[in-house]
Amino acid sequence: MSSIQSGCLWVVATPIGHRDDISARALEVLAQVSLVAAEDTRHSRPLLQHYRIDTPLQALHEHNEREQAEQLVARMLAGESIALISDAGTPLISDPGFRLVRAARSAGIRCIPVPGACAAIAALSVAGLPSDRFVFEGFLPAKAAARRSRLQTLQGESRTLIFYESSHRVLESLQDMAVVLGGDREAVLARELTKLFETVLGQPLGELVERVRTDPDQQRGECVILLAGAGDDVDARLGEGRRVFNLLREELPPAKAAKLAAAISGAPRKALYGSEGD
Repeated sequence: MSSIQSGCLWVVATPIGHRDDISARALEVLAQVSLVAAEDTRHSRPLLQHYRIDTPLQALHEHNEREQAEQLVARMLAGESIALISDAGTPLISDPGFRLVRAARSAGIRCIPVPGACAAIAALSVAGLPSDRFVFEGFLPAKAAARRSRLQTLQGESRTLIFYESSHRVLESLQDMAVVLGGDREAVLARELTKLFETVLGQPLGELVERVRTDPDQQRGECVILLAGAGDDVDARLGEGRRVFNLLREELPPAKAAKLAAAISGAPRKALYGSEGD
């Protein structure tokens, strides 16, 4: 007989690489729920088979989540228990599941986390960058112009920055980071965490770009990029830029005021214009 609570949504973290990183509680839940909603059943089935778990699997991914959520909520309201997993790590962290969790909570269904691996937190724990305050940015835009624009909005961010990146864009993203944020910014590339070819490289952005450019192995696998937050010099430029901007916008349109304030102070124009509504 099942010992877990029924009529609930169990949000279960799975390993990001090493199978032994799954918890005993996660295995118990996966074995006893009525259904496992998985991002890719082809990917998750070997994990369950490895632990001799024969719970039925159903695909829940970005293309069908909106439609599947209603059906799964109905099953939980009828008393069934369902586990949500992603291909690796903690569900919803740059993975599907938000719509299902939101729908379940709106229906009064209890959502229970079963914690475990998360690539962003695993990378932060070994990066050697400040970890008391950080911001997770997920994946940057795929197109270069949009990517650089997004990075420009983060120029003044003082917290440690964490990004996910695909292997075929990691070099381009690092290059854009160096251009926008400066080659001296402290950076870490954590790749293939908990897997056979795990590497954690920490260098100034300019040097890290060259290392990755000349080593094709660093352009493979699952990647997490971490950047030190903006230093005091950037904070000072932003403070001066905002002071000038606030003076200029009394006489000029906000866009023109931001452009002039950026030229005077050296602060990022978009950071100043973004503060216009503050």
